[in-house]
Amino acid sequence: MEANVVDTVNLGGSALDFSVWALFLRADWIVKAVVLMLLAASIWCWAIIFEKVVNLRRLHARAAEFESAFWSGGSLEDLYDRISDRPKDPMSAVFVAAMREWRRAAAKGHIGEGVGLTERIDRVMQITVSREMERAERYLTFLASTGSTAPFVGLFGTVWGIMNSFQSIALSKNTSLTVVAPGIAEALFATALGLLAAIPAVLAYNKISRDLDRFAGRLEGFAGEFSAIISRQIEDRS
Repeated sequence: MEANVVDTVNLGGSALDFSVWALFLRADWIVKAVVLMLLAASIWCWAIIFEKVVNLRRLHARAAEFESAFWSGGSLEDLYDRISDRPKDPMSAVFVAAMREWRRAAAKGHIGEGVGLTERIDRVMQITVSREMERAERYLTFLASTGSTAPFVGLFGTVWGIMNSFQSIALSKNTSLTVVAPGIAEALFATALGLLAAIPAVLAYNKISRDLDRFAGRLEGFAGEFSAIISRQIEDRS
């Protein structure tokens, strides 16, 4: 850092390079580590955002496809036989889990259990919904963590860079703008990257969380409707 300041002073009135690459190259090694960390976090956040947006669209499309087949009036037993081996989406997974419990009870002659069977099926569906939503929410905490910590990580890099800049000013015994500006710019670069990583992460986390909550509500609604259908079937067979 000291050598950078001396070189700048020796340049006299020549123009200083304040490009992003030049700021990074002139920065202290700790500031460089902070910048690289924030850059990696930002890239990973954008990868998560892209994956979640694509996955949510896919989940809604497959859920709509399954609901169309479910409410088409066809046999639920046939639908189960078609998709039981590999459910393609959380909603079909909920259906398969409930139908598997239903068939297990039917095979043992427990259909007449009434409330006990209904409670078991409800519990199975709730467990499946929780498992599927946990899978859909994977890596989402990284967005929240990045949004809350990235500005502070960038601020740490800025504070460290400013401390080094003041040390260099003291050693050079020169407080001209030519000496002060590069060091301050390098330090503030870390804060800028921290905000660049945090802002999209916070916005994306809020939006994706809201969309996932709506999808969870959609699953809960289907589970409730299917539970009512099963309850009527049990009553008819009692």
